[in-house]
Amino acid sequence: MKKLRVIPLGGLGEIGKNMTLFEYNNQGIIIDAGIMFPEGDHLGIDYIIPDMGYLKDNLDRLTIHGIFVTHGHEDHTGAINHVLDVVEAPIFGTALTCGLLKNKITEAGRKANINVINAGDVVRRGAFELEAFHVCHSIPDCVGFGIRTPVGLVVFTGDFKFDHTPVDGWPTDFATISRMGNDGVLALFADSTNADRPGWTLSESVIDAGFDRVFKKADGRIIVATFASLISRIQQVANTAMRYDRKMAIAGYSMNENIRMARELEYLDFPAKLIVPLDKALSMPPEEVVLMVTGSQGEPSAVLSRLANGRHKTIDIEDGDTVILSAHPIPGNEEMVQRTINKLIQKGANVVYDAIEQVHVSGHASQEEMKLMINLVKPKYFVPVHGELRHLHSHAKLAQELGVPASHCSVVENGTILEFTQHSMEVVDRYPGGYVFVDGSGVGDIGPAVMRDREILANEGFLVIFALVDKQGNLLRDPRIISRGFVYLKGSDEIFSIIKDVVKRSLKKSSNGRRSTGVEEAVGRRVYQETKRRPMVFAHIEQTP
Repeated sequence: MKKLRVIPLGGLGEIGKNMTLFEYNNQGIIIDAGIMFPEGDHLGIDYIIPDMGYLKDNLDRLTIHGIFVTHGHEDHTGAINHVLDVVEAPIFGTALTCGLLKNKITEAGRKANINVINAGDVVRRGAFELEAFHVCHSIPDCVGFGIRTPVGLVVFTGDFKFDHTPVDGWPTDFATISRMGNDGVLALFADSTNADRPGWTLSESVIDAGFDRVFKKADGRIIVATFASLISRIQQVANTAMRYDRKMAIAGYSMNENIRMARELEYLDFPAKLIVPLDKALSMPPEEVVLMVTGSQGEPSAVLSRLANGRHKTIDIEDGDTVILSAHPIPGNEEMVQRTINKLIQKGANVVYDAIEQVHVSGHASQEEMKLMINLVKPKYFVPVHGELRHLHSHAKLAQELGVPASHCSVVENGTILEFTQHSMEVVDRYPGGYVFVDGSGVGDIGPAVMRDREILANEGFLVIFALVDKQGNLLRDPRIISRGFVYLKGSDEIFSIIKDVVKRSLKKSSNGRRSTGVEEAVGRRVYQETKRRPMVFAHIEQTP
């Protein structure tokens, strides 16, 4: 009997890098291709992408008929170029989503087969027939998918909330979701990000009043930090700027490109004269300016972090600036965001974020909306997706409270293979995989061992020892010691003297083939005895002819 296989490649047990593979009879489709932001201990990492080992290992038998993207946020689109490195398949998404994807793909210097679909469209690809239905989120033009397969109908919500007064005036398509539920749904895969939050998520429209209060009080420049892809928030800032006779300038390449594209597609509606070049905005009276910047997650290379650290080439934080963080920290980014806020305050800015004023609301459903989705869809089987384990378990518990048997709920993590027939859901194997780090142009070449080394170097520093010896291992001159991040050089005479003695004794004991290793081990032990620190120790022992 042929079975439907569903393999989450990212987004389960974590926030971000959402990607799911649906497979039937050696035919497949992919839903989303996102990235994950690095956490505080991911030193030097730019971002993290899904582990596509399963795809690579099965491409000889598996035909991927399409990559379907639910919406334009980075955690659903950011890995698209990496996915295209593995599979050549057409991409499907709504107009705004495709516009954002095209920017990414063009910037990477490549081309792709991008197909615009609308909510309500039906697309047939291989063994699958997908019907897109509109959902509300914190970016316009989001969809979920009803996926008709040979074993039954599967509903995949994407990120959603039930916003009755969305900024774009387009509420969730209750009718289509309800119709699918009445048709009979084999399985529901539903967004779990806010599964531990009771009640209902606030409407995006409440942010308008929050912005209005902040703009009314601000005497100087206003700097608004948000995601470059958060198009609806940009529209809200533009509307408020026009009410208070301020011009808007954009700092950041990705935000500039996204705003240009969104205006061309008419997802942003404001007069062209509202936008002024950044250099002109910096020469205007402060009370007439709003700057839109990236970096609401504290990303080191983004504009806001460079402002906080005084490293931006054209903009400096000034006394009287009001900085609005219109985004909530993604789990794992809290420390970076708080550090950025503190540095901005230290530079004289008045920083406004969602704990102080209603300048951001979540784009994800809370518990009552999740219950409504389950009741509308009435699935036979339920799989919570998109969230940390605590979110997935909370969501599964909600489903069980609504009557879905516990045996029909599966909480799984990335790489776990689910198999469906018309009458069953089975958890099969878990495919090995993990984080794939992107560091500069390197993809996947940074593993746990390198990350451990970086952590040691960051926390403990290093010592490098150069020594010249004769054939018997006797030192011909004092060893040279280089230290970084271990001790302050001007106060290091005593510990360096101890290290030199350890080097001399170790060289006398070590055979020719183990001189470097022996020195490293001996110095490491003695340094820990003296300082209770464990710097990385490197020894280069050179022997004279």
